[in-house]
Parts: sequence; C-alpha cells; structure tokens
Amino acid sequence: MTHIIGLSGSLRRHSYNGSLLRAAVEAMPEGATLEIGSIAEFPLYNGDVEAEGIPTAVAALKDKVAAADGLLLVTPEYNNGIPGVFKNAIDWLSRPSSDIRRIFGGKPVALIGASPGNFGTILSQAAWLPVLRTLGADHWAGGRLLVPHAGQAFDNEGNLTDEVVRERLGAYLAGFVTHISG
Repeated sequence: MTHIIGLSGSLRRHSYNGSLLRAAVEAMPEGATLEIGSIAEFPLYNGDVEAEGIPTAVAALKDKVAAADGLLLVTPEYNNGIPGVFKNAIDWLSRPSSDIRRIFGGKPVALIGASPGNFGTILSQAAWLPVLRTLGADHWAGGRLLVPHAGQAFDNEGNLTDEVVRERLGAYLAGFVTHISG
C-alpha cells in the first residue's frame, strides 16, 4: 500500500487548498492512502527555538513525512509566489540540516494548488522547484494540476463540485502513485 502525506499551505479553515487536499483523500486510487498532515502548530522558524529543541508538532510531522512513500504539497499562491507560512513549514521540516536527507532525500513530491485567479497556482508551483531541488526531493513532473477560479470549483462548505477538476485530480494522483510505485 502506497502511503502519502499531504500538506496544505493555507491555515484558513475554509481555504480552497485545504478543500482540494480533502478532495484528494477521496480521489486516491485503490491501493494508496493520503493522510492529511498539519502545519497549523508550527512556530515561525527561529534558530534560537531550534537550539532549544525541535517543537513537538514539527518533530511529529517530520517523522510522518520520513515514513511516508510520498509527499503532496497543496500550495496556495500569494503575491505570485510561495506563501510564507508554507515555506516556514518546509524550512522547519528541514531542520536540523542533518535531517534533510531523512525527510526529503529522494522523497517523491508532487505539487497541486487552487486559486481564485485565472492561472491557478502556476507561479507558486514554479517557485517551489528550486526549494525541492535544494532539499534533494524527487519532484514528480509527470503531470500538473492547477485549479483556477476555485470559487467556482468548490461549494460554500468546501466540497469539490466541479466534476472535470475531480477527474483531473484522480488522474493526477494515479500518475503520482504510479511514479512512487515505479
């Protein structure tokens, strides 16, 4: 069984990206699971805090990511780039630097995202590439999932209502799982 950890880069309860991540759990192909991880309890990165010890929430998520077969990053796009809160979380997951290989080294990572704008999260997804390369992750580029005009794809409760997006999501996740299993 392929096990993937998924992280949303938005802390907002009714965010489009959190909704997309929940839809991804339901869209997983047979023989694979997607567990939602949380970055909500991560403090802002501070070397002084790190020197006192890795925060409990960070350490717990690091262990989950290390044990998983893959990582799904569901990224918003803020000001044409990576949301600070999401970059902060990945920075924490890479600390101490001696842990980078255990957490990210060769780890299959996929990027998806939803945005109310016209271009989905294309710029945010592109901005993640040098970060993933630096961490030694195996970025899966066999597909792309951008959800533009997300307000039309989800209802007020955050349920994915756009069947075309649902089908694309299922196909994307199947491709990612095949890549991991490959």
